[in-house]
Amino acid sequence: MNAREVSASLAGSVSLGGEVSVNRLGFGAMRLTGEGIWGLPKDRTAAIAVLRLAVKLSVNFIDTADSYGPSVSEELIAEALYPYPRDLVIATKVGWNRPGPNQWTHDATPEHLRKAVEGSLKRLRRERIDLYQLHAPDPVVPFEDSVGTLAQLKSEGKIRLIGLSNVTQEHIERARRVVPIVSVQNRYSFADREWDYVVDYCNRNGIAFIPWFPLGAGRIAGQTLDQIARAHEATPHQVAIAWLLKRAPIILPIPGTSSVKHLEENVAAAALQLSDEEYQKLSRVPQLAATRS
Repeated sequence: MNAREVSASLAGSVSLGGEVSVNRLGFGAMRLTGEGIWGLPKDRTAAIAVLRLAVKLSVNFIDTADSYGPSVSEELIAEALYPYPRDLVIATKVGWNRPGPNQWTHDATPEHLRKAVEGSLKRLRRERIDLYQLHAPDPVVPFEDSVGTLAQLKSEGKIRLIGLSNVTQEHIERARRVVPIVSVQNRYSFADREWDYVVDYCNRNGIAFIPWFPLGAGRIAGQTLDQIARAHEATPHQVAIAWLLKRAPIILPIPGTSSVKHLEENVAAAALQLSDEEYQKLSRVPQLAATRS
């Protein structure tokens, strides 16, 4: 890309439940942990530097989870950024146990959710979680029991806003009958649009949509992506982010990295404007096979 101001604010803003507005390019903190999303990072100093630079580049939405590490990502955020800037929104997630590296097991029981929120509050050094998200529906726990527990924690003042992750439209509608839902986080990119209908539902209902694995499309270094990237003097990953920003005004990309260089590149994508023709060309790229995380 040509030299431009690097600031997440150039992506515009999105509202979370009408209560708080954040710049529409956030940061996903999963990759700050060790191999297999387990344990400490290889370079703790670099991880701290990435978090501090993100805030300097006007990123004011950071997404994490108690299962990243586990606990490590939340602890690094507090170490790097506490006391927090007034406008910083930290979103965390709950609903998994971690037996070991690259191992994830469901646990969205009310007991686990209650215990987990206390842990996140302590690690993040918060009196209230800004946005608490159910990481995934638990197949052996009634969905309304999990969501109802989050609603109770909200009424107790331990969390401010509630979001969902890895859900269908039916899940969202069921949850909204229990408590307001301000965000949905599903896998999504220009070449992985399984959840197009959920994006459209969120757009109609003013719910922020937070795509995870937003740069997965970068694996397709095809002719169309390369041509558009060259035309903008940009990287394929920057073009993938720009497509998400153009897809719908409620989309809040959270590209994650453990590299200062890649962070700067990702945030620079906030200034990249695709033409309607470029957007449509990318939208016609063949879809990736489903990827689970």
